[in-house]
Amino acid sequence: MSYQYMYQESIMKPEHFWKKQAERLAWFQEPKTILGLDQYNYPQWFKDGKLNVSYLCIDKHIEDGFGHQNAIIYDSPVTQTKQHISFNKLHEEVSKLAGGLQSLGLEKGDTCVIYMPMIPQALYAMLACARLGVIHSVVFGGFAPHELAIRIDDCKPKAIITASNGIEIERIIPYKPFVDEAINLAEFKPKRVIVYDRKLGVEIPHQDRDVDYGELVSKSEAVAPVEVESNHPLYILYTSGTTGKPKGIIRDSGGYATALKFSMKHVYGVEEGDVYWAASDVGWVVGHSYIVYGPLLNRNTTVLFEGKPIKTPDASTFWRVISEHNVKVMFTAPTAIRAIKKEDPNGEFINKSDISCLKYQFLAGERCDVATLRWTEQHLKIPVIDHWWQTESGWPMLTNMVGVELMAVKPGSASLPVCGYDIQILNEEGKEVAAGVEGYVAAKLPLPPGTLLNLWGNPQRFKSGYLDKFPGYYFSGDGGYKDEDGYVFITGRVDDIINVAGHRLSTAEMEEIVASHHAVAECAVFGVHCDLKGQKPLGLIVLKTGDEQDENQISKEIIQDVRHEIGAVAAFRDVLVVKRLPKTRSGKILRKLLRNISDDLEYNVPSTIEDVTIISEIESVYKKNQIGIHKNIINHE
Repeated sequence: MSYQYMYQESIMKPEHFWKKQAERLAWFQEPKTILGLDQYNYPQWFKDGKLNVSYLCIDKHIEDGFGHQNAIIYDSPVTQTKQHISFNKLHEEVSKLAGGLQSLGLEKGDTCVIYMPMIPQALYAMLACARLGVIHSVVFGGFAPHELAIRIDDCKPKAIITASNGIEIERIIPYKPFVDEAINLAEFKPKRVIVYDRKLGVEIPHQDRDVDYGELVSKSEAVAPVEVESNHPLYILYTSGTTGKPKGIIRDSGGYATALKFSMKHVYGVEEGDVYWAASDVGWVVGHSYIVYGPLLNRNTTVLFEGKPIKTPDASTFWRVISEHNVKVMFTAPTAIRAIKKEDPNGEFINKSDISCLKYQFLAGERCDVATLRWTEQHLKIPVIDHWWQTESGWPMLTNMVGVELMAVKPGSASLPVCGYDIQILNEEGKEVAAGVEGYVAAKLPLPPGTLLNLWGNPQRFKSGYLDKFPGYYFSGDGGYKDEDGYVFITGRVDDIINVAGHRLSTAEMEEIVASHHAVAECAVFGVHCDLKGQKPLGLIVLKTGDEQDENQISKEIIQDVRHEIGAVAAFRDVLVVKRLPKTRSGKILRKLLRNISDDLEYNVPSTIEDVTIISEIESVYKKNQIGIHKNIINHE
């Protein structure tokens, strides 16, 4: 079947198309209502079906005779540890942990925060929650206590599952102390904190609410999976919001399982039993969809990697993992490839490993620049597939569906819409624009299964943020255009969310922290181009009168404040002092103009600017600090 035939069927006959895909799952109660609508005319898939995702990821494969197949290969160069975990072993660990959680009073509909490093116990925790119908919310382990506290207050977990520590290349990350500090900061106080001791000699502060993970599992009985409705939330995953308050994306169970199963074969081109590796983190949507649920639903062996693309021990790590574990398809961020390219520009390490098992290399998480794509193609000598999706979508929206038909690769484009996504480029009035014209990237409703169900505790924000701008469409928040062949080119965010090495972060939140410094009169934080990370945040500050004398110290303090509140993941390292910020006459700071100057883009100075002479001041500060190249063309409107 060709891509065009399959895609058209999914758009013209969505209920028929997705009913066929849903039949590939083992439902406890098969759905009769394939597509319904909620009060916002937003799609609800398979709402009368019943299933359990943990059962589909584990028990079903054992029942089919594959209990001895590897479910997980854990590879940790930072601890020099490797572990092969069969579906039988996975079942034992998950079902007993679920029994332990049940003994602590967790039940269907409760929430549980998971704050874990990249270790098997993180996956056990996710699957154990799913087994009970407990809604998990995994928080990326790089986030500081303040960020964790915000999420605790929003989803109000009955318990938190954490570990003694995480490990970076040269440092220990104190997970348990971070959790204790977050609970102190939060208004809501979880009843239990379950702590997995990694036995690495790290001191673990103890509180009365703490439960030892190992003891809990050892004394607990295995429990069977709980039957849940298709629309029962599997998890909440927080993504940065433009207001600085993270948005809790709710993912359903039945639609998500259907979409992920479909995507493993048709998007990524893997069959049951193949080894699949997504080099991401369980704290991000890629980790949820393609380290845990997607591969295990499809009976693939998933690689769980605790390390970095470089310095663990060097730029050969990725190729060693691929060769050693017989990886068929890999998925990583362009940032990782750029880091490898910087350390090994001629690809010498690649040639030292036998990676003939690798059939496709997928890239996502940020826009893939042409140079990175070409370098990867040149050295891997296989199709390199850039694709685009979001935390909200849960699975790819644009890609080259290699499991259906390998289409031409166009550098700079994430290729064509995935089955089920009617992607259109709209103008301000909501009308579709011509080929080559940039506009807003939107998807006509209904969205396919597996996309966001709602926002946790905030349906009005869900409606206003995604559905109101263009009635009848899901608004992605990204800009882009289509070429004459229908290939979509994503040009970037149209709000103040930036993408740092595949991590979506809110500049509004960073700006709030910068503004709170005692010496700052006003400020702007925005994303600028970074060769390594795609984007990085840049802060411009105007100092209060009397605080100008120690600019370096003030900048250092602000950088430390952001690092403490958000975490090192923000990559906030650049604060420049300016005399004033460009504003409109109504007082709005012109952040887009500041960004365009820094990124060496052609720009117009809006006629609404308060004082045009400020532009030369900003350019001189950028030049002094080597921000951008400054060959901009200025047109005064």
